[in-house]
Amino acid sequence: MSLTERVKVPTGINSGVKNAKQQTMLDIFGNPRDTYNSDCQPVSNQSLQKMIVTTDIGPFRVTGLKSATEDLIQIFAEVKAADTALYAALGTAGMLCARLVRGTTTGAISNHAWGTAIDIKINGILDPRGDGLVLAGLVRLAPYFNRHGWFWGAGFGTEDGMHFEVGDDRLRQWHADGTVPARGGPTPAATLRMGDRGPEVRHLQEALNANGAALATDGIFGRGTENAVVAFQHKHGLSTDGVVGPATAAALGL
Repeated sequence: MSLTERVKVPTGINSGVKNAKQQTMLDIFGNPRDTYNSDCQPVSNQSLQKMIVTTDIGPFRVTGLKSATEDLIQIFAEVKAADTALYAALGTAGMLCARLVRGTTTGAISNHAWGTAIDIKINGILDPRGDGLVLAGLVRLAPYFNRHGWFWGAGFGTEDGMHFEVGDDRLRQWHADGTVPARGGPTPAATLRMGDRGPEVRHLQEALNANGAALATDGIFGRGTENAVVAFQHKHGLSTDGVVGPATAAALGL
């Protein structure tokens, strides 16, 4: 099969890997900048700037968070050793890019803004977003990323096969062991809130719908999902903050 053949997203991807939550990113690294739009803009957070490097990671050079680039060096070294044809086909559409998630206008900051995500090309081809098909080379590449705790964007509600990002547990590991300079305080609690996206948000939306909401199960935690969470919290005597913490998650059976 050609590396650039378009195939369906396989089942069972991202096993044991969760995509990074926006609050995890904000708690650990702070906000990359004060304002965002759909265009790439510079990082203005000086603490984060000190953690950004430009380096050769094997098949190409990138600019991104130092800890993330170190992971990429290991990932691509494994690809080179095991699959030389795939390694030779790898390219990139970039890593660091302070902007909103594509297709959103408020709230959802792309993980590219912290330099913890990368978009991959196969033989110069960038996989189209949102059609449920992915390049075969990306299917071969994804397990290498998953083994290092990186999430493949083909698992988002809107398929994003070109996209790979540091997973939530990997970020928490960095925070706990001091790999990245901590902003102070304990490792942040796991929550779901405005701006998050991915399978966990889709499961949340399904649980809210089972309790009377009428949400599109698109895996994007927008204003409608937040309002549904607040309504559920009010009904069940929980703090009406619109954030799905341990108590709200337990009440929803998540």
